[in-house]
Amino acid sequence: MEYFAKDYTGAPMALFDTVHLLTLALIALLTLALLPLRSASPLTRRRARYAIAIILWLNEIGYHIWHLAWGLWTVQTMIPLQVCSVMVWLGGWGLITKNETMYEFMYFLGIGGALQALLTPDVGIYGFPHYRYFQTFISHGLIITSAVFLTVVEGMRPTWRSIVRVFVGTNLYMLLVYLIDVQIGANYLFLVSKPPTASVLDMLPPWPYYLLYMEAMGVVTFLLLYLPFAFRPQAKGGAA
Repeated sequence: MEYFAKDYTGAPMALFDTVHLLTLALIALLTLALLPLRSASPLTRRRARYAIAIILWLNEIGYHIWHLAWGLWTVQTMIPLQVCSVMVWLGGWGLITKNETMYEFMYFLGIGGALQALLTPDVGIYGFPHYRYFQTFISHGLIITSAVFLTVVEGMRPTWRSIVRVFVGTNLYMLLVYLIDVQIGANYLFLVSKPPTASVLDMLPPWPYYLLYMEAMGVVTFLLLYLPFAFRPQAKGGAA
């Protein structure tokens, strides 16, 4: 039970230590191991997509059960409004349906958000091998794996218009979440203040100025993610 405990007595998470780097390498290797499925049958690829989606959802459900079991579940922290929480549910559905709009958000918002979460995970005292350590890296790792799978294995592609749609959609969503934050005293998407744990936001000016930097960082991230497709013909994914 120590590895599921609320008051974990083991070593806390340390950024870029050996365990962290090995975990990142394992996620990359597991993602690469799925890429040869692009030559597999449609049935095999569909089964792989469904399996990833189910793991994503079960892992997220376990996350909520753990918080409920220890009395840590609150509306201020556990409503699935954070980018990666949304990407878990919508990303799983995107894997099953191969919906192009969901894919666009999975590719730009999912990869961009999950990559930052993998590099600076918000796990606090819960270092390896605590349950929360595994849950966090499984969740964010599979968000990236999902988008890469649809891109490389299923042949789906973002477009220039995808960037515009994702940017506008994200800002509308941020406005909605900010209103929720104000009403319930929360800090979803870190729109009210910076996160308490180490993150790239620590290098930015105080609120509300860092929000403008977040916007700029988002645009730069989207453009960088689009670079592999900027000079290639667009191709849509096949039917599920």
